[in-house]
Amino acid sequence: MRARVIKNMGSGVWVQSEDGRLLEVRVKGKFRIQGIRTTSPVAVGDWVQTDGELISAIEPRDNYIIRRSSNLSKHAHILAANIDVALLLVTLTQPETALECVDRFLMTAEAYHVPVVLLFNKADLFDEALRQRCDDLCALYEGIGYQTVRLSVKEGLGVEAVRPLLAGKVCLLAGNSGVGKSSLLNALDPQLEAKVGQISEAHLTGMHTTTFSEMYPVAGGYVIDTPGVKGFGIVDMQPAEIAQGFPEMRRLASQCKFPDCSHTHEPGCRVLEALMENEIAASRYDSYCSMLEDATAGKYR
Repeated sequence: MRARVIKNMGSGVWVQSEDGRLLEVRVKGKFRIQGIRTTSPVAVGDWVQTDGELISAIEPRDNYIIRRSSNLSKHAHILAANIDVALLLVTLTQPETALECVDRFLMTAEAYHVPVVLLFNKADLFDEALRQRCDDLCALYEGIGYQTVRLSVKEGLGVEAVRPLLAGKVCLLAGNSGVGKSSLLNALDPQLEAKVGQISEAHLTGMHTTTFSEMYPVAGGYVIDTPGVKGFGIVDMQPAEIAQGFPEMRRLASQCKFPDCSHTHEPGCRVLEALMENEIAASRYDSYCSMLEDATAGKYR
């Protein structure tokens, strides 16, 4: 029968059949010896074939989001597959989301053809400086082509703007620990009773409450909630592919003097000219250079 993976706990996989049945199944052993170097051969969102006990086949994926695994014995971790839109939750305080982490997620999503909406949460904690920073970041990313939404899940601000993004879609909900993913799910559907983590006062970082990916029916669609991550390592990308994952650089690359321009030192580089003229944000370019280091030196983040 055909079924969709809705929860992957590592030790067990839950699927939902097309007629609505929930089944706990195992992954057939052969998937683990076919050179699939990931933490698990199946991902939440996958469509699979199963006899009700074993998964015998995984259907080709439309897309997916992948990151380098924190388990160095594995190659990568697929966060979710067959995604209509990814919602990346970002906070500017308690905790502060690093822009490099945002850019790494966006670049990976571009590479695997997943649209992204940026949700800036905890607006209730903003002072004047943080409000201005949020304005600047929204202008930056909207100028590149990304939709942004400001939220205060605690006060209910902006939550209703998220609902239309979910209707009839499979959405990946991602972000660092402590940014409010579970709180947003509870606000959208209180019956989910998702765990809400407390911020560590000692480190101002989130305590992990979601330990595995799971798909929930929410607001007329499905949301895949993922464990919070502190870093986002890229997987098997060449420098040219990384540049293609930055829309503002992709649009200018054809104007460079050399077709194989790395946008780091070459004369006649249109991207470097744009950087000097503030057409490209320095933070974005710094993220690009950091990713180039990953690709050329095998660096892990």
